[in-house]
Amino acid sequence: MHYGIPAEYRDAKSPLKPTDADVKAGGILYAKNCASCHGNEGLGDGEAAKGLTPSPALLAYLIQRPRHSGDEYLLWTLSEGGKQFETDMPAFKDALARDEMWRIVAYMRAGFPEVAAQDTK
Repeated sequence: MHYGIPAEYRDAKSPLKPTDADVKAGGILYAKNCASCHGNEGLGDGEAAKGLTPSPALLAYLIQRPRHSGDEYLLWTLSEGGKQFETDMPAFKDALARDEMWRIVAYMRAGFPEVAAQDTK
């Protein structure tokens, strides 16, 4: 986090007290927006990851690290994408509502539980 979190994301806190429904909704959003690069289990092994340099973040590991798992850091990276890290991750601030991003965070913190294939279509 040597770049520092922009002021608009500092002290951001998820308003969710994640329910099973929030985690499931987050899993569906993750499958549609993130898994193609980060993989179904957050291991950076999605199909689209093969041509990316640097490779996508290993979210399954990063979500467990205090520096990278804080609400403000996760909201910042989801919102602004990877430009600040010189990666190809797209910014989602114009594509997803903030509560949808918080559901993705809840899903990742739940350990990337399997989402039924029919739910992701």
